[in-house]
Amino acid sequence: MRLKSAFITLCSALLTFSILHSEPLKAQTNFKLPDLGTSALQALPIEKEQAIGEVMMMQIRGSSPVVNDPVLDEYLTTLGRRLVANANDVRFPFSFFWLNNPEINAFAFYGGHVGVHTGLIAQADNESQFASVLGHEIAHVTQRHLARRIQQQQDNSALTIAGMIAGILATVVAPDAGIAIISANQTQAAFSQLTHSRAAEQEADRIGMQTLNNAGFDPRQSSEFLTKLAAQIRYKYKPPAFLLTHPLPESRVSDVRLRAEQYPKKHYADSLEFNLAKSRVIARYHQKAKAAEDLFRKLMRENTIHNDTALKYGLGISLLDQKKLDEAASILNPLLEQDPKNLFYIDTHTDLLIAQGKANEAVEFLAKLDIDRPNNQVIALNYANAAMEAKQFDLAERILKSYLLAKPENNLAKELIADVYKKQENMASYHEAHADVLAQYGAYLKAADEIQKALNFVEPEELVKQQRLKALLTQYRQLQKRACETLSLAALALK
Repeated sequence: MRLKSAFITLCSALLTFSILHSEPLKAQTNFKLPDLGTSALQALPIEKEQAIGEVMMMQIRGSSPVVNDPVLDEYLTTLGRRLVANANDVRFPFSFFWLNNPEINAFAFYGGHVGVHTGLIAQADNESQFASVLGHEIAHVTQRHLARRIQQQQDNSALTIAGMIAGILATVVAPDAGIAIISANQTQAAFSQLTHSRAAEQEADRIGMQTLNNAGFDPRQSSEFLTKLAAQIRYKYKPPAFLLTHPLPESRVSDVRLRAEQYPKKHYADSLEFNLAKSRVIARYHQKAKAAEDLFRKLMRENTIHNDTALKYGLGISLLDQKKLDEAASILNPLLEQDPKNLFYIDTHTDLLIAQGKANEAVEFLAKLDIDRPNNQVIALNYANAAMEAKQFDLAERILKSYLLAKPENNLAKELIADVYKKQENMASYHEAHADVLAQYGAYLKAADEIQKALNFVEPEELVKQQRLKALLTQYRQLQKRACETLSLAALALK
């Protein structure tokens, strides 16, 4: 059965994972893999849903182009939290992350994880449109649509938790492949799953629009966004990725349009951060530097009604990435002077100073900002990176240790501190940090191997460190065993 083989692939990924990215982290001592049992005949408790979400997030980190960009992360998380604060039925914290993909898409899965394609912001006409998709995905989570889909299949043993996770994971990452997995079983249950999905879309549209309005965005843009997608269907053989996992019958478009008409018309201004984030995505992720330069120059020539600050920012990035440093400075420096606390400008100014060979000046610049805004991810991570470029490795280590105490799950910080240990030739700490990276992807055997390497660099008299590393070694081996047992049990349910 294809559902079974898909889930066995998921288990295999945990057993034999090969790293596609490098991201150091702290050992997940509190993380417990879910005991899925053998079927989905009972309700999915919140804590189990969160644990399943963590397993799925491990897979996404290793198999998808997750964007680790502190400035974009800061914007997305701030916007996401604003929406969550105005949503109902929130049962656990949400996390938001970017995937570098030019398709219009976003998805949510177990445990409040919301993934957003860079193509969504690049092609959104305004911030309310962008926020409308996030509000829709938040509604899928708060209404527990994935859990309800499992519960609704109680009379069909083939559609167990294991099978659903396999299909959903494939679907959110690669919609074409995921739908093939879910559609492989041509049973009445598979059809009812699709029907439920359409009903869930209606509910998410309604609740998402309420959340959008409560958060101070234009609820009418939910309708505008769906109308835009519907127009794309007419002119494209292949629909946008978003529609592969979010069915769009005409009735849904009409329903959303009528619901939006209930809200009063008024002007909603986009935030500067939205426009800066959009320019950054286009300049740094969707276009080569020269093509981005040409695009932003063209847009600035044609722009007659909008503030061109964000266009200048995009142009500055494209020049910086081409090493046209004097031209970049002539554009980026005035932006920072006008708005010295803007994180987008602080980030690019740091990049500019480092590119100019002024890493020590960058350290001084960021040290002052860090005092006023301690543990802000943009400032702290740029500060640590500048310290590394200036070969001030002890300073970089102190910055990152302090930051990780406050934000222990930040992947880029973990990656940077592993680099610091390597440059310091502190190999025991380096291998321990690298083990943390591997554990983040569920590659526990590889993590155990790294801890074994770390033990080789510990001096005989360092008894406390030896004991701590041996405890980590045992922990990673136990997590590997639990991962295999858990996923094997789930796969057996598909026999």
